[in-house]
Amino acid sequence: MLKDFRDFAVKGNVVDLAVAVIIGGAFGKIVDSMVKDLIMPVVGWIFGGLDFSNYFVQLGKVMPDQATKIGHAAPYTYKELSDAGVAVWGYGSFVTVALNFIILAFIIFWMVKLISNAKPKLDAAPPPAPPTPEDVLLLREIRDTLKKP
Repeated sequence: MLKDFRDFAVKGNVVDLAVAVIIGGAFGKIVDSMVKDLIMPVVGWIFGGLDFSNYFVQLGKVMPDQATKIGHAAPYTYKELSDAGVAVWGYGSFVTVALNFIILAFIIFWMVKLISNAKPKLDAAPPPAPPTPEDVLLLREIRDTLKKP
């Protein structure tokens, strides 16, 4: 059983997948930081707010025990309400994550496109063989005729 597991674990596909997951995680953090720190402040500035991820609709009331967790009176931030357990519809956070996904998908699309263009075309059919010259065909016909009894 251990030998089978070792054979499975050291197969090229499993190792490639592990490397891809690790690099993908690091790349995801880079894109997340780019969206959060570079793009969303500009989008928030355009729409009149400083922190776009702080756009939310409070669905529930803040109970007295939740207000003591927060530690100050209203207005509350999205993070404070979420941490206190108040029902909050955080559409700004969703927009941030959706934009993050779109940018990541776009970058991956271009990476795959560049890699596929760099690889030789393996699926291309080999070029057709040139037609056999007429003198070779004639010699084959003579050979075949001489072989007959």
